[in-house]
Amino acid sequence: MQNFRNYYQILGVPRDTSSDEIKKVYRRLARQYHPDLNPGNKEAEEKFKEISEAYDILSDPSKRAQYDQFSRFWKQKDFQSGKAPRTPAAKTWNGRTSNGRTSTEDVDFSQFADFNTFVDQLLNRRNDNAVSTPPPGPRVRVDAADSFKPGTTKTAYTVGGSRATRRDVEARLSLPLEKAYVGGNERIRLEDGRSLEVNMPGGMVTGQRIRLKNQGLGGGDLYLKITVTPHAFFKLEGSDIRCQLPLTPSEAVLGGPIEVPTLDGLVKMRVPSGVRSGQRLRLAGKGYPTGTGTRGDQLVEIQIMVPTEISAQERELYEKLRLIETFNPRLDLQE
Repeated sequence: MQNFRNYYQILGVPRDTSSDEIKKVYRRLARQYHPDLNPGNKEAEEKFKEISEAYDILSDPSKRAQYDQFSRFWKQKDFQSGKAPRTPAAKTWNGRTSNGRTSTEDVDFSQFADFNTFVDQLLNRRNDNAVSTPPPGPRVRVDAADSFKPGTTKTAYTVGGSRATRRDVEARLSLPLEKAYVGGNERIRLEDGRSLEVNMPGGMVTGQRIRLKNQGLGGGDLYLKITVTPHAFFKLEGSDIRCQLPLTPSEAVLGGPIEVPTLDGLVKMRVPSGVRSGQRLRLAGKGYPTGTGTRGDQLVEIQIMVPTEISAQERELYEKLRLIETFNPRLDLQE
């Protein structure tokens, strides 16, 4: 049966994998195949869609249970011939009915014509009671503010379903770290002509969902799933921010005040004399918001850089220094 999708195989995990482990695997794969990190790579884009769909099912205990229940029957002969299998009813169906209310009634899986129909209902992509494929729904376009590098993000998401059916809609919004940190207004445009100004919270993190009440299909809600794109200088480690600060040999030897980039702008940090390459210095309270009103720290890792090209005057001074310097880093090797 060609349309069956083994979500465990897509994520590369066994069926008994825990939810926490599935989340870790998904985050690793999402970073690897994210369209923003693979521009123009259609294969990576399709892979990203597959792992996102797999995670949407396997991360939800109810959807995962129903998927496991239904997928046991996908190899049945009558199912592969195009007939729905006669399977026992699932214990509970926690999806949405066509009127938008949650149903807890037992469901016979034979109501689904094929596996895609079942998955589409799990993902709220089609009318629950529809037999034929409904016409495509509106397309949601999300634009990130273009005042932050690396520039404006423009990604379109097509959401299937009838407008008359109340549906929750999820769109993905990629933001640079600086914008995710400060939050602020984001413009969200829908193809049906609506334009929304959303006041995004500060301190957003990858995987966070922002709910826009009644802005989905037919009065449903619109959820923005946040992805914070990697930064060239800062790296998030929980609520701490790690960065590497290059120093010249003289700065490392003499120490003194050095300007360090932070999410709040440049700040002066005093570097101790004789600092070593790889040594970490801490800027307290200059990390990422924790969500409890506090912030982590910024960990500054020292990198001593040696110039590859120097002027004639600098060479003369280095030669004089070599004649008078007393430090010998190879002293222990002579014992």
